[in-house]
Amino acid sequence: MAKTKRPTRPSSSTRRPTRRPKTKARTRRHPRFTLFLLRWTLLVALAGGLALALYGIHLDRVVRAKFEGKRWALPARVYAQPMELYVGRQLTPQLLRAELERLNYRALAAPERPGSYSLGGDRALVRTRAFRFWDGPEPSRLLAVSFADGRISALGDAEGGTDLPLVRLDAALIASIYPTHNEDRILVRRTDLPDLLVNALVAVEDRDFFSHFGVDPRAIARALWRNLRAGGVVEGASTLTQQLVKNFYLTHERTWERKLNEAYMAILLERRYTKDQILEAYANEIFLGQDGRRAIHGFGLASHFYFDRSLDELGIAETALLVGLIKGPSRYDPRRYPERALDRRNLVIDLMVQEGVIGREAAEQAKRTPISLRAGGGRPTGDYPAFLQLVRRQLQRDYREEDLRSEGLNIFTTLDLPIQAEVEAAVTKRLPQLDGARGFQVGTLETAAIVASVAQAEVLALVGGRDPGYAGFNRALDAVRSIGSLVKPAIYLTALSHRDRYTLATPLKDAPVSIPAGDGSRWEPKNYDHKVYGAVPLYSALARSLNLATVNLGLDLGVREVAQTLTDLGAARRFPVVPAILLGSVSLTPLEVAQVYHTIAAGGFRSPLRAIREVVDATGRPLNRYPLAVEAVADPQSVYLTTWAMQKVVQEGTARSLAARLPEGMTMAGKTGTTDDLRDSWFAGFSGNRVAAVWVGRDDNLPTKLSGSSGALPVWGDIMTAIDNEPLADFVPDGIEIVRVDRVNGLLAGEGCQRAIVIPVARGSVPTARSDCGAGAAPEDQPARSGDEKAEDEPERRPWRHSQGRNLFLPGF
Repeated sequence: MAKTKRPTRPSSSTRRPTRRPKTKARTRRHPRFTLFLLRWTLLVALAGGLALALYGIHLDRVVRAKFEGKRWALPARVYAQPMELYVGRQLTPQLLRAELERLNYRALAAPERPGSYSLGGDRALVRTRAFRFWDGPEPSRLLAVSFADGRISALGDAEGGTDLPLVRLDAALIASIYPTHNEDRILVRRTDLPDLLVNALVAVEDRDFFSHFGVDPRAIARALWRNLRAGGVVEGASTLTQQLVKNFYLTHERTWERKLNEAYMAILLERRYTKDQILEAYANEIFLGQDGRRAIHGFGLASHFYFDRSLDELGIAETALLVGLIKGPSRYDPRRYPERALDRRNLVIDLMVQEGVIGREAAEQAKRTPISLRAGGGRPTGDYPAFLQLVRRQLQRDYREEDLRSEGLNIFTTLDLPIQAEVEAAVTKRLPQLDGARGFQVGTLETAAIVASVAQAEVLALVGGRDPGYAGFNRALDAVRSIGSLVKPAIYLTALSHRDRYTLATPLKDAPVSIPAGDGSRWEPKNYDHKVYGAVPLYSALARSLNLATVNLGLDLGVREVAQTLTDLGAARRFPVVPAILLGSVSLTPLEVAQVYHTIAAGGFRSPLRAIREVVDATGRPLNRYPLAVEAVADPQSVYLTTWAMQKVVQEGTARSLAARLPEGMTMAGKTGTTDDLRDSWFAGFSGNRVAAVWVGRDDNLPTKLSGSSGALPVWGDIMTAIDNEPLADFVPDGIEIVRVDRVNGLLAGEGCQRAIVIPVARGSVPTARSDCGAGAAPEDQPARSGDEKAEDEPERRPWRHSQGRNLFLPGF
């Protein structure tokens, strides 16, 4: 048997190396790789967690800085003065109704809600609104007001049964000074949000608001499922907290990064703050409409913007409309798209029923309610632009513009809305009549008018032109015009301050005057009718506005002394001290004229006219106060005598047409003013509690064909006979005696003197000599002229001029 040859093993040089199984090699390396992978995963996770934590710290700081700091730039709110109700106040039911309508109170059979009233006969029930004034809050009350003889006869709390000494209605918002980015809002506290609004908001926007932690996983899942079934986005899952974050901190771009930030910040917000705090911020931040360039934010402002109501006055229909706007303020704008807004509102009402917020019957009634919106948007657009300009100028003395636009100041002004309404009515009625009477195209004549209180020096009403709502050139503040004969009371006051030389009956020389003008010409003023009257009693010269008597008196006193009196009375503007000022070549604004006459009306005590009472910050803390500042600048006895003479202007002088319009027992004092060529028509005067100044003229400075008595006086009379006035005080102050004097020579007159007049005289000025006027003597003085209207006022005669037509100074006067 042959042996099988065993194969020879290759030599080491040719032998192939033996390979280990691949599975073994992999098995040996796996523990190291797994460990490596786990380490790096842990490191990445730790780094990511650290980064997320650090980013969370950053976001938390952002959240806290905004939420706990100054959240919004708030506009300044400007309010008119509130109407005060008290027994004895001059007020009729019709005037009260007009004021309540200005405040947008509702007339209801039973005034159950704040901001409502009922009026029947001589009794009114008024459910007032709560309001926070500078000196404290005024609560909501049900007032019972009774009237008799044009006054409040009884005032009480209809629910408490107690008499009330004084009640203030809420102050009317007349304007706002907006932030530079034109956002506007009225802040409301959580306690101010009605339950109906809160429940409707939660039912429609976030059913699980009070239980989730900032994001709602169930809502996210529900939205994903419905969107998948619909094949598009039909439902969102943002919570109220996420909506607040988006509006408060983030942009509106649709990116995953923004959505993740939104969710993260919402969780942080919920961790830091209570549900009520978040709800309050949301209610003040949410965007709900656009008014021109002004953005409407928050339910508080939206309620006023759409309905001119506060939130607690809204019913189901109005509340549902506001909540419905959240989805799309532009798309569901009830002014632009009323049908679309109505459908959305009704859908919200249905959701409120579904979530148990309201009952089915109440819902059906609300759905039948038409959408009723405030005309014009309820926006305080500044319906009183001339007055508001005065407010802004006085504010700028104490506040920076940026503070007015961002600090939420509440500015309480002196504007009296009923008086302002009467001033506007007088202007808009009379100016077209004056245009037509003088053959002008309607709109030719312009005007300005100011009414102020005598006791408080408060500007109660102001218009700067024939169109009170036009926010253009403000003639009351900026039209510097020659005042003509309005200067004369200052001259006569100066004279009556010299008790040793002048009384009201002192004869004045109404004689020609000729003064070198310095350019070779002479200044020779004339009376309006070019007549000369000889000796005229001082009071009559003022009442009849005689130029020659006034110039002779002023020259005798000294022009500088007269100029100083005018300055003391309040004419702060500089003017040349020349004889021409004796006939009114002094240029002042209507407001400055009102200031001068206010000092006379106040008995010689000068108080700067003010348009602001108080300023408080957004929390109600008082800031600057604007107290009454009083300075004695004239002798009270001399002012009393001047006022007596100014009453004669109304009773028998150039303003005697006014006397026939005044009710029985009403006394007023004033002065007409007319400038050369009938370019300016003025009247300024006062009652016991009001002072007013009116100017009528042309912006192009051409003649108006109007004297003071035919132009400004009718406007002034319309105003002062329409507002409540008190007569001038009839008591005689200390230091004044009442005497009978001869009107011709100013001497004491006996009982039989037919030309005697009873006048007040300052003690120490009573004449000691007696007139020889006896019984039966014929009167020898010149009575007040009763000629045509044009002769009732003595205009300024232009002073000396050189070739360029400028007034020249005369040294030594």
